[in-house]
Amino acid sequence: MSDTKPYEGKLALVTGASKGIGAATAKALAATGAHVVLTARNVKELESVEDEIHALGGSSTIAPLDLVEPDAVTRLAGAISGRWDALDIMVLSAAYLPSLSPVTQIDAKQFNQALMTNVVATQALLASFDPLLKRAEGARIIGLTSSVGAGPRAFWSAYGSTKSAFDNLLESYAQEVAKLADIRVAILDPGATRTDMRARAYPGEDPATVKPPEDVANRIVDLLSAGFETGHRERVEAA
Repeated sequence: MSDTKPYEGKLALVTGASKGIGAATAKALAATGAHVVLTARNVKELESVEDEIHALGGSSTIAPLDLVEPDAVTRLAGAISGRWDALDIMVLSAAYLPSLSPVTQIDAKQFNQALMTNVVATQALLASFDPLLKRAEGARIIGLTSSVGAGPRAFWSAYGSTKSAFDNLLESYAQEVAKLADIRVAILDPGATRTDMRARAYPGEDPATVKPPEDVANRIVDLLSAGFETGHRERVEAA
């Protein structure tokens, strides 16, 4: 871990932290001194990320859960509020990608899973952690979106529509709390990144041709360090 730890004593929550961008972001935030709460469904993968963080001198806690389970987010918020007084950073990285298909052939079960993970769970996270965010001195939220949320694309409607709703929830929340607390919200489009989700969407693509998740994680940390106005939106391009 770096000797420079600007977020020493701060608490961060990262969803989807078991792999990909979420895992890379959790490790990058831990390197800044933040204590990172990692959430995802896969316990072994979370433990692996935590082991890496601890091996490098960082601090973290794993919270295995499925965000779409009834009351899962409420229980998580209750557990965190029982140990900490405030939440300084929240990175919303968890997402579910349904199979690509025409609108007329969307798989209903997968679409429902995407809606629950990408939309309903996001609202639950904002609602449940709102009190902890308001208690922080300058809480920051970064949500990871997709270009298909802002610009419809053939065969991507099941995922794109949920990301459009995700963006709307975050931007609406940002406006609602703007005059109530020092909470700033940014939406980050990772762009083409070497993740399992990307591999499922583009099975013939050479992973080496797209940037690693660490590039996105580093941009998230840089954005937090530099500061941003609420409503900030950007796409992370390859270096």
